[in-house]
Amino acid sequence: MKTDLSKILSVSGHHGLYRYVAPSRGGVIAESLADKSRTNLDSRSRITTLADIAIFTSEGEMKLAEVFLAVKKALAGAEAPSSKGDESAVKALFRKAVPNYDEDRFYVSHMRKVLDWYADLAKNASLDFTKEDEEEKK
Repeated sequence: MKTDLSKILSVSGHHGLYRYVAPSRGGVIAESLADKSRTNLDSRSRITTLADIAIFTSEGEMKLAEVFLAVKKALAGAEAPSSKGDESAVKALFRKAVPNYDEDRFYVSHMRKVLDWYADLAKNASLDFTKEDEEEKK
């Protein structure tokens, strides 16, 4: 099953990723990808869909879906390094996957967050993403 990144949420202050379920009176209902527990996120929660996130490159911005696919290709079936691991291993992976990333605006902390999301999606969803034209048809 393909993953729709416009329905996958990152919530500031909450660990992991969430899947959008439905609107609620004061916010949204979201389900944790990891343990399937549901929570109500109110209007004060800082919620971002993964489809809205991009990284800085020397040519502009690169959508997160493209970054995930580049990381997957760079790993060639191997497991991603731990986001908590050695900084040089994290940087080396991104140099291989996205060689033109902007070192002045895409920090190691961002790389670690992308690796956390990548691992979460690989384990609990799919790294096969819906395309924007497929989403419009729905």
